[in-house]
Formats: sequence, structure tokens, C-alpha cells
Amino acid sequence: MVIKIINFFGNKFLNLCESLGRFVFFLGKVIATLFTTRLKLSKLFVQMFRIGTGSLTVAILTGVSTGMAFALQTYIGFRRVGGEHFIGTIVALGMIRELGPILTGLMVTGRAGSAITAEIGTMRITEQIDALRTLRINIFQYLMVPRVLAGAIILPFLVLFTMICGIIGGYVVCIYALGLSPEEYISGIRMYVEMKDIWGGLVKSSVFGFILTWVGTYKGYRTYGGARGVGASTTQSVVTASIMILITNYFLTKILETL
Repeated sequence: MVIKIINFFGNKFLNLCESLGRFVFFLGKVIATLFTTRLKLSKLFVQMFRIGTGSLTVAILTGVSTGMAFALQTYIGFRRVGGEHFIGTIVALGMIRELGPILTGLMVTGRAGSAITAEIGTMRITEQIDALRTLRINIFQYLMVPRVLAGAIILPFLVLFTMICGIIGGYVVCIYALGLSPEEYISGIRMYVEMKDIWGGLVKSSVFGFILTWVGTYKGYRTYGGARGVGASTTQSVVTASIMILITNYFLTKILETL
């Protein structure tokens, strides 16, 4: 009985190590391809357009709704201690440093990350990737690098929209729903929000864009089992990328705080 338990957990651990090794090796091959082959700019721009414009509405709606709710909740708490004049500062810092990057990353993961996995996974099970190989086409140069690079480049621009819309949404709630002073809201932002806060949020968003496209391309590339396999890979892609973004956010916050 004890031997069976040890074998069970041992096999699970070995399978986990094997999966992590494949995951990291895939990333290494993507990076090596990026620096050793010519970047296909047309493919890069197409992927930037798909990820960026397709997710713009989602980013705007996420920013507006989050900023409005955050401002309302902040008002409820600060009203008890007489700190209403800090609402603008808290909303702006919250949207710029944390909520903007991480919520946009999660939303784009659900939309664009899953689409990347489904597209490449469908190409895998229909043998289109094998057909490209027979034509001596570098799969990583043609499919993986443009998508991973596009995610890292375009997500900071989406996050900028989320940040701005969140601050505007908070302004609308504070001024027109709660009856606060516009000068206090804006002056708090000017006084306490620094450029390093904005750069920190953009760095986070670039890393999140890299993660969601890395996971999306890997899960699509490793798809097998027909249509059911595509669905399973898509689900795993969204869950894995979301968890990685949440974990990475903490460590990035610690690192950026020390700079």
C-alpha cells in the first residue's frame, strides 16, 4: 500500500517536471527563433491588430466599470474617516498600479489568449502545422514569435485605455453621483501620482501580455485528441495564464517597489 502511494505521487511529480520542462523549452525555442531568424513584420502587425483592436472595447468597459465601482467603494470607506479628498488619488493609483494591468491581462487572456490556443490547436489536429513543415516553413518563426511578441507590445496600449477610462469613470461617479468637488479629485491625482507609477503599470502589462500569448501558443501547439482536445487546451490556456498572471503580479509589485 505504501509503495503504491509513493509510486502514485512519484509519477505525478515526474509528469509535472516533464510538463514544466516542455513549457520552458518551448519558451527557449521561441526566444532563440526571435534572435536567430528574421522577424516577419507583416505577421506581427496582423497579430497586434487582432489582439489590440479586438480587445479595445473590453479594455474600455473594464476600465469604466472598475473605476466607477472602485470610486464608490472608496467613498463609502473614506466617508467614515473624513478622507473624501483622497478618493481621486486612490482611484488613480489603484487603476494605474494594480487594477488596470491585472484586470486587462485577465480579460485579454479570456478573449485573445483562448483564441490563439484554439487557432493553433485547430491547425495542429487538422495537420496544417505538419503541412507547413513539409514546405520547410519554420513553425516558430511563422506562428509563435509574432503572437508572443505582439502580446508583449500591444497590451500596454490597451492598459493605457483601461487606466484612463477607470479614472474618468471614478470622476463621473464622484462628481455627478456623490457630489464631490472636481478640484479635489484632480488635484489629488496631480499631487500624488508619479511617472514611475505609470511606467510600473506598463511594465506589468507587457509581462502579462507576454505570459498570456506564451501560454496560449504553447497549449495550442501541444493540442491533441480532436475537437475535444482543442476545447480542453483552450480551457487549460485560460486557467494557466490567469494563475500565472496573478502570481507574477505579486513578484513584479515587490520588484518595482524597490526600484
